Amino acid sequence: MIKRKKIIIAIIIIIIILFVLALIRGSEDTWICVDGQWVKHGVPSAPMPNELCDGKIFIEDINNKSETIEIKVYFNNSELDPEFSCNKVFPVERQIPKTQAVARTALEELLKGATSADKENGFFSNINPGVKIQSLIIENNIAKVDFDEQLEFQVGGSCRVAAIRAQITETLKQFPTVDGVIISINGRTEDILQP
Repeated sequence: MIKRKKIIIAIIIIIIILFVLALIRGSEDTWICVDGQWVKHGVPSAPMPNELCDGKIFIEDINNKSETIEIKVYFNNSELDPEFSCNKVFPVERQIPKTQAVARTALEELLKGATSADKENGFFSNINPGVKIQSLIIENNIAKVDFDEQLEFQVGGSCRVAAIRAQITETLKQFPTVDGVIISINGRTEDILQP
């Protein structure tokens, strides 16, 4: 009997120690700043932070997973602009999980394109499917966003180029920290999105 009680007490102590260690270690799924770049540690559910990293660790607040915020993504709209004024875009609201990387998340929502409900209301995107964001840095109220080459794949015509730029620019300019936007593809700004 005494031996059995000792075993039960030992098991309880081990469980308590493991629980305390789990609390102390914190989240394994986060973003860590390494040499000035955000690097995934584990499998973070939050998108990459859009703030500059300088030795920081981005800790996702797991207690606020159910909180959402409202952002806007901008699309062209054939009903609101039947003449199609290339760079005239209109907002569509999206609910997203609360995040510190709100600008990046807004761009990711934009890249998903118009939903079925959006399309029924005349909204459409000029951005190619499958475009990836390589980096987003906001400094001195200028958002510098770098995309992969899919952004300009088979894009022709000055109207479509203007529409793509307007969608990206207006989606980012909804935030008070962004007054201007510089778009690049694989680090290039000069010869991109040409008609």
